[in-house]
Amino acid sequence: EFVTTCHGYYSIHLFSHVMGWGKRVIVISDIIGRHMIEDFGVDPGNIRLIPRSVDLERFPFRPRPTGRSSFTVVVIGRLTPLKGHPVFFEAMARVLREMPFVTVKVVGDAPPSKTHYKQSLLALVERMGITSRIQFLGNRKDIPQILSDSDVLVLPTVTHEAFGRVIIEAQAVGVPVVATKVGGVVDIIEDGQSGILVPPVDADAIATAVKRLLKDPALVDEMIVRARKRVEERYTLGRMVDSTLAVYKETLESKNILVMKLSAVGDVILATAAFRALREKFPTARIHLLVGREGAAVMQGCPYLDDVHIYDHKGKDRGLKGFLRLLKELRRYRFDMTIDLQNNDRTHLLSALIAPRASYGYKNRRSGMFLTRGIEDKGGPLAPVPHQFKVLEQIGIAYPQNARLELWPRKDDLRYARDLLHEAWIDEKTHVIVGVNISASERWPTKNWPMKLVAEFCDLLASDGIRVVVTGMEKDRPLQKELQRHLRSKPALMIGKTNLLQLSALIGFCRVYLSSDSAPLHVAASVGTPAIALFGPTDPRRHLPPGNVTLIQKKGRPCQPCYRTECREKDHPCMSGISSREVYQEVKRILKETTA
Repeated sequence: EFVTTCHGYYSIHLFSHVMGWGKRVIVISDIIGRHMIEDFGVDPGNIRLIPRSVDLERFPFRPRPTGRSSFTVVVIGRLTPLKGHPVFFEAMARVLREMPFVTVKVVGDAPPSKTHYKQSLLALVERMGITSRIQFLGNRKDIPQILSDSDVLVLPTVTHEAFGRVIIEAQAVGVPVVATKVGGVVDIIEDGQSGILVPPVDADAIATAVKRLLKDPALVDEMIVRARKRVEERYTLGRMVDSTLAVYKETLESKNILVMKLSAVGDVILATAAFRALREKFPTARIHLLVGREGAAVMQGCPYLDDVHIYDHKGKDRGLKGFLRLLKELRRYRFDMTIDLQNNDRTHLLSALIAPRASYGYKNRRSGMFLTRGIEDKGGPLAPVPHQFKVLEQIGIAYPQNARLELWPRKDDLRYARDLLHEAWIDEKTHVIVGVNISASERWPTKNWPMKLVAEFCDLLASDGIRVVVTGMEKDRPLQKELQRHLRSKPALMIGKTNLLQLSALIGFCRVYLSSDSAPLHVAASVGTPAIALFGPTDPRRHLPPGNVTLIQKKGRPCQPCYRTECREKDHPCMSGISSREVYQEVKRILKETTA
């Protein structure tokens, strides 16, 4: 782990890129921060702004003398074209025509390889006829004294200035500043308050600003007091040291963590207990989640995550080119660890190529070697959340006995769900509401409870005056038609009317919710609604979520769990063998207990 400090603009070449490789990248101004983000791909979350400083003991504030008959204007900086000396001399020529008692001091020299540039400036001053009023002082070490003897400092830079430390040195001493509005200069000077900003390459604007300051001592007195106060608040040597030490301490103590969970929405919901546990273990860490597009929508409002990255394997991340694009984006974050809750070849490979200090997950036969801290998936069947926590145990996180799932529906989601109920003449405050999920995913029709039994169940509840809400996705419209052929009652059919967060709000208004092994079951567990889970082809020991969930399963079938998406038997006995009355009686039991 290391920290880089960027003092200026870097040209984009191989060796410059190392400045963006730090776990934290210190920049001296906002403009340099944007430069590192846009040109070197640094994660904005890794940028730390620490401006340059001034030693107030070397640059003490000096009272401004009164009754002056002559003035000194100074420019301090290397003699290079970027510093704008020709424009400065043109401005001073205009000042001297009106105020010939002004002396101009030029501090700084040209590099040995560019002495010709200095000669060209001397020739320019001579052509302008102002040689007698211009003093070229060369490189000097007595900058505090030179500033103390000056009345105005001008910074005429014509290109982006990384910061402009001479500005805060002048402000510390009590010298008003005229500077071009470039780069980091705008971070230092509040125009008209702590200095005057002018457009670059504008000699007339510089001349006007300098004359204004020389002629208006009251303005200068107000300006230098405000500028000195701002320096004391923001740019002291002690503040810079303390801020720098804080960044190094943060670097040592903080973690940048990537969790990977690319599968179905229900599986992402099952990982919310792990997200919470990670945040509790690492309260100052930046925790990122790599997830599929549908899963990303569910994680809106999650307080445990700092960032969500979408792996769009059917769109922009498709194929090798898309995979490499994603990899490049993720590597920007310099992750300390990856936690692979997906545990497939693709995510194991990503863990290796991201190159964290440690990568955790379950080893599989082909790609487990890519994990630095992989564990074997040994032992018997384990519920999904405890199964995830076996991985987290490797970083000191034990499975909490009160583990629970969470979702974060917004006020708009709650309002939308309430409106759906009211449109169906259901009052969430006075009616007993039972929800029914009509279907699992398209891939798993074997998980579905037959529509004839769903209809019988709805009719039994309706005979007791219980309001039934049937939920499902748009793809479930054909099942809805089949259900309606069997129904005698009129439940509220809300298939295709909600997204997952709206569904979570709707389920939150239910007293009981019935579902097969699918995402809505996990939603019910996440919002605390008592749920009844119907299991057939899958193993509840591996898939039952934590929470107030009652399992109903037709046992005794030799083929269970088959994990087949097509049943070999025509009547689908593991699901059709669960009677509507059995489920109805379980609902009545739960209602009685919760009412009591």
